[in-house]
Parts: sequence; structure tokens; C-alpha cells
Amino acid sequence: MRDLSSNLLEWYDIHARPMPWRTPPTEKKAGVRPDPYRIWLSEVMLQQTTVAAVKDYFNRFTARWPTVADLAAAADGDVMGEWAGLGYYARARNLLKCARTITNEHGGVFPGDHATLLSLPGIGPYTAAAISSIAYDLRHVVVDGNVERVMARLYDIHTPLPAAKAELTAKAERLTPKLRTGDYAQAVMDLGATICTPKSPTCDICPWREPCKARKKGTALELPQKTPKKPKPVRHGTVYLGRRSDGAWLMERRPDKGLLGGMLGWPGSDWIDSDAPRPPGTPPTSADWKAVEGEVRHTFTHFHLLLSVMTAAVDSDEQLLFLGHNDFRPSDLPTVMRKAFDLIENKANLSLP
Repeated sequence: MRDLSSNLLEWYDIHARPMPWRTPPTEKKAGVRPDPYRIWLSEVMLQQTTVAAVKDYFNRFTARWPTVADLAAAADGDVMGEWAGLGYYARARNLLKCARTITNEHGGVFPGDHATLLSLPGIGPYTAAAISSIAYDLRHVVVDGNVERVMARLYDIHTPLPAAKAELTAKAERLTPKLRTGDYAQAVMDLGATICTPKSPTCDICPWREPCKARKKGTALELPQKTPKKPKPVRHGTVYLGRRSDGAWLMERRPDKGLLGGMLGWPGSDWIDSDAPRPPGTPPTSADWKAVEGEVRHTFTHFHLLLSVMTAAVDSDEQLLFLGHNDFRPSDLPTVMRKAFDLIENKANLSLP
């Protein structure tokens, strides 16, 4: 087991992917320690999100809030705005809660023990294991989709996920060394991301080519097996995009709990199952609302969404939330809301002479 780990670490020392949150093996050997704040932030962002999508967000966050204390002191709206487009917005709310807990209750220092990490807002078993391992070199097994794929192929395990998760985790745990656990965890993830890929694994250059049972049996492309998912239901609804004569946009801030919680967006109807008639909703204010040709299509984790878009020139009302023209940034909107804005912008541009 130790030979496999050592072999992979030798490969990682040469082929480690450069990441903005990662301390390269050469720097670690020179005594540079990983920053737990950057590890935590990257791991939260990477949940259900690709590395390519996360990099720019991570760089913007750390440029604006370079320490956990800086993030803890940030305004909620600023953080939610920077997070917009990254999806899974409960992560951003928990990010702030966690940063403030660490600042107020732990002196701005991330705990070094796994149990305390698990007690922090938004930190589950995977994130706690990643911080413990990568930031502090504690021996905790880190298992993501890349690791599951590598283990399934290395041991030719055909039990479908998610039922196979415990077996794959046990295999990964047995291979995790006592030393350089953080580098090893990242090495397995890099192996899965760059060589043991889902559709086109490059087995000929894999450091685990010889012991890999799936390669020998010719079953690599079949693994890991996954239980078929049920088709996602389709919901639909209506949103209202209103604008005052001074350019201010009529907005609403969604409730803290629930989908898109705490985010700015457009007023609108409930989102209901598409088997029922599309709900027109109640316009947020009296105006000459007109339907925009086309619709917004967006996919959430558990359902597809279709939105009709209504627009109107609206009057000022102290009871409504307006965002001034200079303060409005489409990039601060969650993706589904930005798609509604893009729809009316595209229609406006098409109508220009």
C-alpha cells in the first residue's frame, strides 16, 4: 500500500496542477505551509462546481477579502453579489456564518482538529477532511468524484454509486499514508482530473497503470457504475422587470431560507410544476406590463425551470426596493435572474436601427 502512495507522490511532485489556493510540493518542502482560509474557501466553492468555474471567483474573493477576518467583516450583500453566478447560494450564507464564527470564537484562526471543524457552519465531513488533510497534514481521507473514479478502476469495483461510496472510501483510506497526507489527497484528485478521466483515461502514462485491475480487465470506461437518476421535473413561473424613468430597477431580496436565499432578484410568481397552468403571479406594482418574446430556461439541482418575462416602466414607490442605475450590476444577480435581464437586453439590442 505504501508503495502505491509513494509512487503517486513522486508523480505529484512533478505533475501537480497549479491552483491559486494550492501550496506546490516544492514550496511545502521549503517550509511554506498551506493557508487554511484559502483551502476552506476553495473547498466550499468547489462543491458541485468545476475548477475552471471557481478560479476567477476565488481570485476575486481573496483579492477583496484576503483573510477570514476580512470576510467576516464584509457586508452580506457584497458577499452575495460576488458569489452570484456560482450557484448553490446556501454556501455563500454559510461562508459568512463560518467566517464570523471563526473570527469571533476562534480568534480568526481555523481549528486544527477535525471534530471542531465539523462543528462550524457549512462544514461537513468532506470539507473538514480536506482542511484537516491539506492544511494541517492530518490523516483524514478526502473522497470526491475523482477519487471515487480512481478507486473504482484501481480495484475494479462494479457496485453502483452511491451504494459503493463506503467501499470506495475504505479503499482510499487504506492507501492514505501517514506522512504528506495533504499532498497525497491532492495527488489522487489530480490523477482523476488529468489522467483517470471519465471518458478518455490515458492509462499508458498513469503512475498506477500496473496495479490497476480495471485496465487489465478492460473495464475502465465502465467505471464507476452509477444508479440511474430519475428525470428532473419541470417548473414554470413569471418574473417582472420594472424600471423607473431615472434608470433604477425594481428588485426584491429573496428570503434567507430557500432557493437563492438572500440574493437580489426580480419580483415574480411562485415556481410550480409544469403540469399546472403557468402562474402569472401578481405584478409588484401597477403598470403597463408587457410580455417579452421568448422565455428563460434554467436548470437547478433538482428541477428545470421555465420563466416568462414581463417588463414595464414603473413609478417610484417607497415601499418597493429599487436599485439605482449606477449601483446595478447584472453580474450580482444569480444566473437565472441574469438570464431574464439578458433576454430583455437582447430584445432591446435587436430592435435598434
